[in-house]
Amino acid sequence: MSASPSSARRTVLKGAAALAGAAGAGLTLAACSTEGNSGAGSPAVPKEPVELGAATEVPVGGAKLYREKKLIVSCPAEGQYKAFSAQCTHAGCVLDKIVEGEGNCPCHGSRFDVATGKVLRGPASDPLPAVPVKAENGKLIAG
Repeated sequence: MSASPSSARRTVLKGAAALAGAAGAGLTLAACSTEGNSGAGSPAVPKEPVELGAATEVPVGGAKLYREKKLIVSCPAEGQYKAFSAQCTHAGCVLDKIVEGEGNCPCHGSRFDVATGKVLRGPASDPLPAVPVKAENGKLIAG
């Protein structure tokens, strides 16, 4: 005896649902990947000095994210600068923004203190690496 049209249709729909679920799981894993947001494969700190721009772009008591250079620079006091890698120590994603003194990792939600590089919220457990920085002729040079 052959299967009824409705049971055959259920079988096809179950198979399609299983395939969609598998594809969705693959997308979820891809979203957890750092490929689109990272410098994975590139160093977390510059190997050579990098010019970042005018020192006045970093507000006193604040910080600025140089995402394309993978650096964060803070200015705790007039003329004093601290720099850190902006590459998350968890999976290598580049931080995407600074909110209320915290650098945000868009991949897994780690947060870092932009004045110290310290981890404020995981999954990252290691602080952001410090990078030497100086103001020279009104411009910031890191590395």
